Amino acid sequence: MTPPEAPVTDPQGRGAGSAPAVSVYPETAPVPRIEVLRKRADFLRAAAALRQGTPGFLLQARARRPEETALPGLVRVGFTCSKKVGNSVLRNRARRRLREIARLVLTGLAQPGWDYVLVGRPEATISRDFAALQADLARALRDVHSGRAQQARPRTEPAKGRRRGKG
Repeated sequence: MTPPEAPVTDPQGRGAGSAPAVSVYPETAPVPRIEVLRKRADFLRAAAALRQGTPGFLLQARARRPEETALPGLVRVGFTCSKKVGNSVLRNRARRRLREIARLVLTGLAQPGWDYVLVGRPEATISRDFAALQADLARALRDVHSGRAQQARPRTEPAKGRRRGKG
């Protein structure tokens, strides 16, 4: 039995006479660059701005001031899950799900110059259907940018770090 013959290819590995594989996308709006929030102060500023609740998570959002925006077209996003969500395995699973829906949805609906924080909800973030979580984020972003989101509750005192034994 003789093996079948390999197709004839050129040095780039394409078949003889075939066109190069090139993807052509129509000219659309530029996709915003997404950066992850890491500093506590950024999370606190987002918590003091707009909020929109969904069955799967809470979205906190704020428009950065012009002097805060380092790069035009930059969207910043943060993720947090408290111990109410569960043990570390459950919190990490919830954060992974939030990161993935942010990656899928924010590229199309986020506005440059905004900070977003997704806060996981106990049981709901982990058990909610993934497509429903994506729909929740899309609806929450539309509500935030249309002005239907709630303002954060005013604090009676300024936000402080963890202070033990000090009055």
